[in-house]
Amino acid sequence: MPDIRTVDKAIDKAASTRQRLLDSAETVFMTLGFDGTSMRQVTSEAQVNLAAVNYHFGSKEGLFHAVLRRRLEGLNQERLRVLDELEAKAGGAPLKPSQIVDAFFGTLLRMAARDGNGGGVFLRLIGRTLTEPGEFIRALLAEEFADVLDRYKQALFRALPDVPKEEIVWRFHFMLGATSYAIAGIDTLRLVTDWQTGDAEDGLEKLLPRLMSFLLGGLRAPLPQVPPSQPSARANASSRRKKP
Repeated sequence: MPDIRTVDKAIDKAASTRQRLLDSAETVFMTLGFDGTSMRQVTSEAQVNLAAVNYHFGSKEGLFHAVLRRRLEGLNQERLRVLDELEAKAGGAPLKPSQIVDAFFGTLLRMAARDGNGGGVFLRLIGRTLTEPGEFIRALLAEEFADVLDRYKQALFRALPDVPKEEIVWRFHFMLGATSYAIAGIDTLRLVTDWQTGDAEDGLEKLLPRLMSFLLGGLRAPLPQVPPSQPSARANASSRRKKP
């Protein structure tokens, strides 16, 4: 019968190895993206052997899913908690759009700020993941965010009854894109412009109010004058043939 202390040490070692893999993978995926990352790069960063990835996660996809899930679970729970609290205080009345936007996007930035450097790495990983998702990542994110997105979508529908639902969905899509680009890191901005953006170390404290102001401005913008759909040339030709 194995000594209990030996068993405990083995369990602690396995847990430590798994944690190092998750921390290292988060950094490497953030830097190189999912497609650009190899398992040898992750295991070298974590200082473990390649077999450890297969043992703990089964595959590169399994490792990436675990990296996202360990933080997304807490983030999504907090988003739902904040929304539940706001709706309870509203007593059945629709929430203000600003409350909904802050509850969804502000919660992300505040949690990242509380988690220190690890939160910042994950924030940039999320930004990169949302701006360059492949088929596997799209399916993964759809699974992780489905319930939360539906709750927030319904809250926005109630908050903006005079705005067509299709327009709300488009605007939320644009807000996701703007946020993803913003949290991908200041280096991304410098790739496309030499404009002065202030101190790169301003941090999330200054990013949050700037981002909220921008997102709310887009959400509250006048409805676009979308031209009515024009019948296709084929439909027009078919209609002309039917005329006596």
